[in-house]
Amino acid sequence: MAKSCPTCGKTSILGGRYSNRVRAEQYNPTGKKRRYPNLQWAPLSGGGRIKICTSCLKKGLHLKIK
Repeated sequence: MAKSCPTCGKTSILGGRYSNRVRAEQYNPTGKKRRYPNLQWAPLSGGGRIKICTSCLKKGLHLKIK
């Protein structure tokens, strides 16, 4: 199963990270990190279930899918 929301199309993004050592003497890059959407199981009105993101779950978009 792909890590994306089928209702809104939210997928993973590649975001930058920074070192928490702000006052360190040398620059310390930490690279990039992939961030995934918060997918949860939601019951459908037809009896099945589907994985959607929590923002769609709060909006109740899973109740409109048949």
